[in-house]
Amino acid sequence: MQNQITELIGPQGWLRTRRNHALEHATIQVLSARHPELRMAGNSNARGFWIIGNVDIETFQAGLSEALQRLRAGEHDLAIHPNCGTNYASMGLLAGLVAWLAMLGTRGNWRQRLERLPLVTFLVTLVLILAAPLGPWLQRTLTTDADLGDLQIEQVDCFERNGWMIYHVRTR
Repeated sequence: MQNQITELIGPQGWLRTRRNHALEHATIQVLSARHPELRMAGNSNARGFWIIGNVDIETFQAGLSEALQRLRAGEHDLAIHPNCGTNYASMGLLAGLVAWLAMLGTRGNWRQRLERLPLVTFLVTLVLILAAPLGPWLQRTLTTDADLGDLQIEQVDCFERNGWMIYHVRTR
């Protein structure tokens, strides 16, 4: 049991999560290219990933297989998704930090806070513009690994909840 826990949360678990995240993104990219009207969301961990999106099982499995094949063939850009949470989290963190720094010294004085609002707005906007490349860079270097190594799809489960199709892809 201890080995299983270490495998999931240690360096190997992190690598597996990054690889699953890359395959999750690639699957969403392949399916979105075929069906631009689809809205999907995903989440990855060391054991696999989840994708929520109204697509039938055959189409999903075909997209998953194509994504796996294309990543293995070297199409590593499929692992970088423009709507990844990494993008939003990194930009949100920097914007929040800049806003906090700009408000230092106001100590509850509402007038000072209101007077700084244009500065905060300017700085946050500037940071959001300058930080836009940060999310994809973080995906490429930290949160995904498009080199899948020996990753294999073990099982695909499909559930329907409240009108949404939910796919769980287990990997090993």
